[in-house]
Amino acid sequence: MSRSASGAPTGRPPRTSRAEILAAAHRVIDRDGWQNLTIRRLAAEVGASPATVYYHVRDKDDLLIHLLNDYADQIPRPELPVDPRERILAAATIMHEVLAARPWIVEVLAADDLLGESAVWLVEAILAGAVDSGCDPTQAVHLYRNIWYFTAGEILIRANSARRRAQHDRPAYRDQVFGRLDETDYPHLARLADRWPALTAEDTYAEGLRALVDGALPPRSG
Repeated sequence: MSRSASGAPTGRPPRTSRAEILAAAHRVIDRDGWQNLTIRRLAAEVGASPATVYYHVRDKDDLLIHLLNDYADQIPRPELPVDPRERILAAATIMHEVLAARPWIVEVLAADDLLGESAVWLVEAILAGAVDSGCDPTQAVHLYRNIWYFTAGEILIRANSARRRAQHDRPAYRDQVFGRLDETDYPHLARLADRWPALTAEDTYAEGLRALVDGALPPRSG
């Protein structure tokens, strides 16, 4: 298959649509992981030739960008709070909820410079909320990055922990180590050892997010 000077494919359009290609790509990722998504594997999943897939996407990176935008287009876009601090918290919470449903997206965003353009309104909302709270542009960017690191880390750690528990029906090695700690040397850890798995499994994202935002923003006037 050839492409024009602008990069658009030429020739007879295939019978398989881009929507079908993207739906098949989501299936491959959910089953095999995004690292194992290839054009050849995707073609086999959709029951077409690689040339059919290449009619719709240039390469794997282009495919991932289409997938990111396809998923971002489904993100609900509610009216955000007027209060800038609450606006930041609301936008970050939306970002966390949609990414936690598909942790592979966090891995893609963290591994490369790919970006789903349809989701940048969340970034804009956080930056605007920071500026309206008294931050300068540099501080606003730093706040967004800290929120992103906190959010991405929380999602990946939980996803990896769930994957490990599904694969290994035994206590985590960390829990075994904590259970052997000498209370003389590590009094706090030793006393919490038996509660550690349950305590660390609690969902503290909202609490941690608010602490992060409150600590980074200038104090409220008055």
